[in-house]
Parts: sequence; structure tokens; C-alpha cells
Amino acid sequence: MASGVHENPFMLLGLPQTMDLSAEQIEAAALELSARLHPDAVGGDPEAEARLAAVNDARSVLASPESRAIALLAAAGGPSASEDRSLPAGFLMEMMQVREALDEAVARKDAGEVSTWRAWALRKRDSHAARVRELFLKGGERDVLVDIRRELNAWRYIERMLDQIPDGGAGSI
Repeated sequence: MASGVHENPFMLLGLPQTMDLSAEQIEAAALELSARLHPDAVGGDPEAEARLAAVNDARSVLASPESRAIALLAAAGGPSASEDRSLPAGFLMEMMQVREALDEAVARKDAGEVSTWRAWALRKRDSHAARVRELFLKGGERDVLVDIRRELNAWRYIERMLDQIPDGGAGSI
């Protein structure tokens, strides 16, 4: 069993290929499989460590809704981020305007406005996540998979933006 990078994390953990997995489902499946594959349980199997690493990788992938969606798209045969970098219509222009306003708020040390932009970005992320879920329900037609990739590209952009927004704590702005 190779590292979890090339394996389908849903199949590895024995979980359904869906966006709608709870943290508890993921954790229970990973713990159950880890217990069965643990070196103490398999009696010195030299590949036990690699299998446990693959289980941990799969758990990590499925724990994040964004990486779960990426894995689901890959399992459906959809394009990767390197194959399709497209974004929803108007998204890039909107983001340029938002980033300019956010940068100005940060420069002014306006914690209230920065907090407002953080809340906006969280709503925007939730909107892309909801759209991805909706598209997965439509099925695996090629045009739907491309639409999912486009939404995932925008979702990733928003995640990077959220990582860069000061959280508003003391001295963060």
C-alpha cells in the first residue's frame, strides 16, 4: 500500500464518496482501521507503518471539507487545479476590489472593517462550499466536473485570503 497521496481516501477508510461526512464518521473509520493495522496487531508487518501513514493521510484529507471536495472530484475523474485554473465569471475582478478595500482597512488599522471583510470572506467560502455540494449532487458529467473545479479554484482563493486576513486579536493589525 503506497502513501495515501495516490489512494482514494474514501475507499481507504471504507466511507461513502460524498461531501456529507461528519467528523465523527471520519474519525471512527480511521481509528477502526488504525487499530487493525497497528504494528502490535499485525505482528511485525514491515509495511504496517506505511499503511498507518496512509490512514492518517486519508483522515486528514477527509477532515477538511475543501480537501474532501478535491478528493471527491479526483475520484470522479474531474480536472485537477493544475489542469484547470478557471474561476467563476466576475470572480477575479470582485476579488481585486475586495483585496484593495481590505488592504486599505489593514493599513488604517481599522479592526472593525477588517473584521467585516473576514466575515464577508467566511460567507463567500460557505457559498462556494454550498455550490460545490450542489454540483456534486448533479452527477459526474464532464461539464459538471469542470464547474466543480471552477468553484474549488475560487474556494481555494478565498481560503488563502482568509489565511492572510489579520484575525483582529490584540496587535494583529
